[in-house]
Amino acid sequence: MLDRLNEALRRVEDDPAGPVDVAEMARIALTSEHHLRRLFSALAGMPLSEYVRRRRLTLAGIEVLEGRDTLLDIAVRYGYGSAEAFTRAFRAMHGVGPGEARRTGAALSSQSRLAFRLTIEGSTEVRYRIVGKDAFRLVGPNTRVPNVHRGLNPAMVEFVERVDDATYELLEGLSDQEPHGVLSATVVLDPADGEGGEVDYRLAAATNAPPPEGMAALEVPAGTWAVFPYERVRFPEGLQDLWREIYAGWFPSHPAHRLAEGPSLVRAEYDEQDENIASGELWLPVEKADG
Repeated sequence: MLDRLNEALRRVEDDPAGPVDVAEMARIALTSEHHLRRLFSALAGMPLSEYVRRRRLTLAGIEVLEGRDTLLDIAVRYGYGSAEAFTRAFRAMHGVGPGEARRTGAALSSQSRLAFRLTIEGSTEVRYRIVGKDAFRLVGPNTRVPNVHRGLNPAMVEFVERVDDATYELLEGLSDQEPHGVLSATVVLDPADGEGGEVDYRLAAATNAPPPEGMAALEVPAGTWAVFPYERVRFPEGLQDLWREIYAGWFPSHPAHRLAEGPSLVRAEYDEQDENIASGELWLPVEKADG
């Protein structure tokens, strides 16, 4: 699958000034737009749109310093509707405007061309099982928080700390199916966003019961789930490492499945002696890949 992803990325280099056809890139990669965007963001650490923007401005910077064409010609060539829009984008990446860069020969930033490779390291093992589930609902309080790829998410921590014991007990009582207990459920609102983009986050029970009055519910359709157990990992870094191993290794090694739209679910049981150590499961919605 990574070979297909690299082939799709070559479209950016073939026409760096043209519109990005993510649907065509997904077709080349034999996957969905949703999976392509999420996979790229996880592997590259930035959204696909940000990578395209940075590559364009890297190539534009080369032409600015070469000085053969006018700044307006370069701006239009790389898809900017005006010199002002080009100058703003150029300055945001390079820290200097294109006119000043040309006059002074300033050092510019550069976004290298990305290519992905699968690396096998030591005895790293990702355990999993595939589970089919009927439709259910996630019931519990929710909020919007920024997406954080590494380390604690302060907004998420603040939200969790506001949930009282009575709510936890209510959710425990509502839980009537796998994954059992109080879950952390996350829905990425726009797969084109990377770190800093908003996600819908909720503490919830997986249940068929109707939601109590005043409590939010998310209806989840019947589907297939890839379930990844983890044991005694440090939170949140250990779980974040598992996410990356899944995107970098499991999905490319299991091309029959791709990430589907829907919530990701985390079941966590914390160590009694160290609240930063947890065991549990990560549930990801998946679907059969095309081709």
